[in-house]
Amino acid sequence: MAQNDTVKLIGSWSSPYSLRARVALHLKSVKYEYLDEPDVLKEKSELLLKSNPIHKKVPVLLHGDLSICESLNVVQYVDEAWPSVPSILPSQPYDRASARFWAQYIDDKCFAAVDAVVGAKDDEGKMAAAGKLMECLAILEETFQKSSKGLGFFGGETIGYLDIACSALLGPISVIEAFSGVKFLRQETTPGLIQWAERFRAHEAVKPYMPTVEEVVAFAKQKFNVQ
Repeated sequence: MAQNDTVKLIGSWSSPYSLRARVALHLKSVKYEYLDEPDVLKEKSELLLKSNPIHKKVPVLLHGDLSICESLNVVQYVDEAWPSVPSILPSQPYDRASARFWAQYIDDKCFAAVDAVVGAKDDEGKMAAAGKLMECLAILEETFQKSSKGLGFFGGETIGYLDIACSALLGPISVIEAFSGVKFLRQETTPGLIQWAERFRAHEAVKPYMPTVEEVVAFAKQKFNVQ
């Protein structure tokens, strides 16, 4: 039934959360109509407001007459609604639980650290926030080393759920590195994440949808009126 229903995705090209949904749909070879919200922070379409009346955010997956909201929830739904190979979530219960745990860590802790860096008002606050973000990335580096088992992705040989979750950090980190002049992904502290990011960006399921660093930085400069 899943293959016969109309599928649409409401997203935004600049949204790292929309990227998660697009990568998942590509991995599953799902044909869908993409509905871009070009300036979702300032203006939201009636369809978006109707489809996600609680949070009013992208992405929203429209599957027939169903609306699925929140990016990680969308990724899990796609994996279950289209149970074809490749599987996005791990097959073993413990591995699935672990992947969900670290994905939630990224959304709860890592993005909070990113927001703290962006919102810091003075040098002391900036240093504290930067230290917290580096701590989060060091933990993700350790998680990558354990989860990948020496292979290219968190999911092993192929992109999996935790890869998709972690990908949402790449754009925001690129922006704050460009604005602050501080490198958060460093060869001496996060060598695995650096190599993973290169592989992820170059993957055929990612490259068509992921904005370049230059595009994301230019968008952020326009958004925050930075020259």
